[in-house]
Amino acid sequence: MQPVAERLRRRIALEGGITIAAYMETVLAGAGGYYRDRDPLGEGGDFITAPEVSQMFGELLGLWCIDTWRRLGAPDPVHLVELGPGRGTLMADALRAARVAPDFLAAKQLHLVEINAELRRQQRDRLADHAPHWHESLADLPDGPLLVIANEFLDALPVHQFVMTDQGWRERIVTLREDALAYGLAAPGAALALLRPPHKQARPGAIAETSPAAIALVDSLARRLMAQSGAALFIDYGPAESGLGDTFQALRHHRFHDPLRDPGEADLTAHVDFAALAEAALQAGAGVFGPVTQGDFLRSLGLELRSEMLAEKADAATAEILRRQCRRLIAPGEMGRLFKVLAVTGANLNQLAGL
Repeated sequence: MQPVAERLRRRIALEGGITIAAYMETVLAGAGGYYRDRDPLGEGGDFITAPEVSQMFGELLGLWCIDTWRRLGAPDPVHLVELGPGRGTLMADALRAARVAPDFLAAKQLHLVEINAELRRQQRDRLADHAPHWHESLADLPDGPLLVIANEFLDALPVHQFVMTDQGWRERIVTLREDALAYGLAAPGAALALLRPPHKQARPGAIAETSPAAIALVDSLARRLMAQSGAALFIDYGPAESGLGDTFQALRHHRFHDPLRDPGEADLTAHVDFAALAEAALQAGAGVFGPVTQGDFLRSLGLELRSEMLAEKADAATAEILRRQCRRLIAPGEMGRLFKVLAVTGANLNQLAGL
């Protein structure tokens, strides 16, 4: 099999250039792509997510799922779904906390949307007692009420980028310059219709981003929830309102990396446009709660109280670790402000915990 970089060069040579979205799709999810066969998490990987910061994060989400399930009328069965479940850490913590509600554990059927073979193996080890089912996409899920958790999933979905020039908006593409990957601009075309109203007024040099893939996923899920009941919780980083700016980035070994260097060897992400996703869900008729900051959401669920309760029973060193984990999750200068929480629901919910 050809390396990802070589396949990209061959495709670009044939097509003259590809969109940022096509580049992300190939590098992350294509054959041999970044998300296909490696464990990118943890100190030895490229990034750390909230479930790896503290078990309290997953525990609170488990309690949130129980509360939401009861607000739904305690359907039995209910499909408990995680999109991009990583090592299974979040779900293992959530289900451990859910032991306070045996009726919920008996009703839930666990479904994991995961394309990575190595991570599926780790999920199997951690979650074997809960008989998980694996799926390549949301479309494969069985019918019935859903409870969906998506933590740092949407940020890896492909985005299109547009650059305002003196002649108007042009889509940014990836092309070749002296056999090296480089940015270029496409000729004006139908892709400009992807721009949102907040993008229309901009000065030359401005950059706009939009993710039709994320919007389509939320639209599809919202329609499913309207038809069959349930709720979906999205936690990711990005602004509450649509705006301008270049957020397309790569991480390798916990450091920022040139997105066009070493394709397939670094994580690629972009900030999530929560306003666009909320609008998509509303257009589908679904209920929308948030977005709120992760800090406000976790405080409302009792993270600080939980942290202090655990710290009081721990030795001094462990207590300091717990408090440091809590600060990292909720402090404005850490994950508390940049990360947002958005919930999408069927028509039969009018209140949700934390939102």
